[in-house]
Amino acid sequence: MNPSGYPAEVVPLQGGVQGGFPGQPSAPTMVQYTTVNITTEPPPDYIIWSLCCFVNSNPFCLGLAALIYSIKARDRKVVGDLEGARHYGSTARCLNIVSTVLAAVMILIVIITVIVLSVEANRYAYRYQGNYYGYEKKWHNFK
Repeated sequence: MNPSGYPAEVVPLQGGVQGGFPGQPSAPTMVQYTTVNITTEPPPDYIIWSLCCFVNSNPFCLGLAALIYSIKARDRKVVGDLEGARHYGSTARCLNIVSTVLAAVMILIVIITVIVLSVEANRYAYRYQGNYYGYEKKWHNFK
């Protein structure tokens, strides 16, 4: 389980013949260690998503709040506080999700409202012309 390029080290511990009291160290035992390099990836700050929410759809100023938290997350990341950056980034992500969902719902409501109003206006115009539900009114000019 050693990565390539990293030699295994043999380090003596305890073991072998017990020549004393139980639990007391005696002769050394060889143990093999494995070195694992874990690179921690910096947490995302969602700055682009926050800018889009701030500029395009900003219901209840959630886009502004998300932008502020994204900037704080980026500042924490630059300083080296990855846990603080993760916390601020998570808050910015939640605010961005709520802002995006609210903006999508508002756009959907506007589209539905425009469709309903245009259908009703068309019906009203059709009725005003006298051709509503297949009934034709004849307007006579009296002289």
